[in-house]
Amino acid sequence: MSTTIDYPKEFVNFLNKAHSPYHAVNYIKEHLKSNGFKELTEKDQWNGRVQKCGKYFVTRNNSSIIGFVIGGQWKPGNPIAITGAHTDSPSLRIKPVSKRSNEGYIQIGVECYGGGSWHTWFDSDLSLAGRVMVKDSTSHQIVSKLVDINKPILKIPTLAIHLDRNVNIKFEFNKETQLLPIAGICTNGNNSNNNNGSTKESGDSTTEFTSLISIVERHNKELLDLIVKELELKSVLDIEDFELILYDNKDACLGGINDEFVFSGRLDNLTSCFTSMHGITLSSDTDIETEKGIRLMACFDHEEIGSSSAQGADSNFLPNILERLTSLKGDDSDISNPLAKSFILETSAKSFFLSSDVAHAIHPNYVTKYESKHKPLIGKGPVIKINANQRYMTNSPGIVLLKQLADKCKVPLQLFVVANDSSCGSTIGPIVASKTGIRTIDIGNPILSMHSIRETGGSTDIEYQIKIFEEFFQSYSSLEDKIIV
Repeated sequence: MSTTIDYPKEFVNFLNKAHSPYHAVNYIKEHLKSNGFKELTEKDQWNGRVQKCGKYFVTRNNSSIIGFVIGGQWKPGNPIAITGAHTDSPSLRIKPVSKRSNEGYIQIGVECYGGGSWHTWFDSDLSLAGRVMVKDSTSHQIVSKLVDINKPILKIPTLAIHLDRNVNIKFEFNKETQLLPIAGICTNGNNSNNNNGSTKESGDSTTEFTSLISIVERHNKELLDLIVKELELKSVLDIEDFELILYDNKDACLGGINDEFVFSGRLDNLTSCFTSMHGITLSSDTDIETEKGIRLMACFDHEEIGSSSAQGADSNFLPNILERLTSLKGDDSDISNPLAKSFILETSAKSFFLSSDVAHAIHPNYVTKYESKHKPLIGKGPVIKINANQRYMTNSPGIVLLKQLADKCKVPLQLFVVANDSSCGSTIGPIVASKTGIRTIDIGNPILSMHSIRETGGSTDIEYQIKIFEEFFQSYSSLEDKIIV
């Protein structure tokens, strides 16, 4: 493995450019392209386009991405080594009709996405990133453009302690009315909150019919002007719609006395997106001519809300790609014999899925919340996550496989189970395992303050996880038939 890259610093750079799932996927796309990967689309036939020893990627919704490398000895029915992560994080997202004002303040209506620790969003400097659908005057099409305002424009202010003396005893708030950011000071004296309807008269035949109220009526003009400026559009009329996500505008950074920490939002789960991205590119040219399998990374959207979407882990995105790959010989032809459909079943039985999401590091101030013999430490390597109730997919054969990989690349591993008196989260692991029948293990780097606007991870753990992913991609097909179940 190359030692010339400072992975913690590059990870911080990635975090500071990936303020939304769309930006994360765009970063991964550019990284893959720079390492020789070619883009495919689901709209096209792949016959003749996918070759042995080739490197490819495909996206869905620009918020999920699958990249893969085809071995030189690949044939349908052979194993596929898969890593999985997710691109989304708990966040606040702008509502379809966000225009608000009250008591002289411009406000923005937001919706809670996922299970965030929303109290941590108060008094943070917030900005906006996402995608905007705009009219392209040249092609006369509606196109998607990334936007990142990347300056502090929003704030959710707390109430002064003088007006709430119990705030340090219990901090409670209404998520609809009190988790509402301010964006500026009103200049026109209009404090009306009645912004849900069109200003046009229903019987006015002189105006052109529109099925929805205009973008200017739905959102504050000041917000739209920021988008116009950022994207260098002609006017707000070029904006058709957008999906914008709030984020902490304070840069991700290394911290701690010896830079042993990473302080940032979205460590859950851009950590695993970053490490799997590097794992597959580092391994993409190693022994690929003799590789009999396929090496594949998948990063899905919408894990934080259950994964049930067109681009989530519970969608047909991964199964469809696996079906395409197992129907191609890799020599400009497809399979037409009656047994073609059985190859995906054979491949699934031989394949393995490393489901990677962050894990709970031991918190020194809340030790009683943890199982006494399972206390993962930041900086001590990836965590194998285990749950008897199958909230995680780890079992003994998976642990044996991961141990063999970790021994080869000299990466320390840790074990975690949740305490019996605590609830247990889950991952994309059970979803993919039940959908495909592929053997699965759940792992992840340990972090503190999971789902906070500002989480804490370990800088040395980044390279640990990259190493184990690289080893997995390079070695799995040779290990696959050596662990018998």
